[in-house]
Amino acid sequence: MTTVDPRAVLDRIDDDAITKLTCELIAAPSENPGGTEAATVAVLAAAAADAGLSVRLQEAAPGRENVIATLPGGDGPGLMFLGHSDVVPAGPGWTDDPYTPRVHDGLIVGRGSTDMKGGLAAILTAMRALAGQSLSGPVILVCAVDEEEHGAGVRHLVRHPPVERYLGCVVAEPTHLKTVIACRGASYIEIGVTGRAAHSGRPADGRSAIDAAARIVEVIRADHDAMQRSLDPLLGAGTWNVGTISGGQGISVVAPTCELGVDRRLMPGESVDAIAEVLRQRISAAGIDSDGIVVDVRATMEMPGFSTPESHPLVTEAVAALGEVGVATKIGGWTAACDGGFVSRDLGVPAIVLGPGDINSQAHQPDESVAIADLSAASRAYALLACRLLG
Repeated sequence: MTTVDPRAVLDRIDDDAITKLTCELIAAPSENPGGTEAATVAVLAAAAADAGLSVRLQEAAPGRENVIATLPGGDGPGLMFLGHSDVVPAGPGWTDDPYTPRVHDGLIVGRGSTDMKGGLAAILTAMRALAGQSLSGPVILVCAVDEEEHGAGVRHLVRHPPVERYLGCVVAEPTHLKTVIACRGASYIEIGVTGRAAHSGRPADGRSAIDAAARIVEVIRADHDAMQRSLDPLLGAGTWNVGTISGGQGISVVAPTCELGVDRRLMPGESVDAIAEVLRQRISAAGIDSDGIVVDVRATMEMPGFSTPESHPLVTEAVAALGEVGVATKIGGWTAACDGGFVSRDLGVPAIVLGPGDINSQAHQPDESVAIADLSAASRAYALLACRLLG
């Protein structure tokens, strides 16, 4: 083993190799919903093994495996990189086959190029370049399944975590190489309202679940508006959105049932169970669940948010590493949710989000693309970050 030599590490990073692996991952479709990550998992696992990494497959759900690739180091805490193998469905509007990657004008075009197979290729190329260095701890890539839907991969990971300790976690989601130190979480709350049917000519004989649901929407709207009056400088505030509503039996019948599907974006430290309980209390305080109306509030999904201090070494060294490769990064927050919240909350590992590509202008849309120059900068920054933290 040699001492850590950042210049030698950077010299080993090959843009052609990053491009080639990104294209291979795109050409292995992994649409979700559908649970079809197996082809991408096979390509990534083979590439990690070829890079000399220790590779373990962790079954998160039947037929759906996380990839855990490790570059060994010393006995100290290591550095974790986190990504996901699934992509959203291609959808219409593409100018060519979304799973036949195209390279032109410095861009790689294909579903998943930005979110986030390019990021996976950048990480793996950085880890290959770090081989042979005397790192004080291991470098690990965790590629989880099901990030775009229910988070089965990361939920399984935090229930069965790696045995090593980690100084920090870099989530390689597309941030346009901005260093994201705070991230909102997401949650779903389903609200069932039960009333009593009656003839519409005598509505007072019944109890309208739709009328009660409308009052609940007003309770939610009032809380949303109140939160917007106190904004975090990086994340703004939590938000409510009533995304679905269904109910009623017929136009001439007082509605006996109504269902609301509600999205609640979470600030770091918030719990959907606690929020659901407060909502129940407010519904009762407003007198909605009385006089024949029954309301059932169920929290059905949670992705936690996180926040890492700007002074944390993971943050300061990431900014320094990006500067060394010519990227004047900005420190900011992210209103989207990602798997990093689980690692931060459940494993106690500080997290940032930092990756190539842009989630707003490139991800989840036709002709998704990523710049090869951004992949190269990300890979070099990842390698330098490992050198700085583990050297």
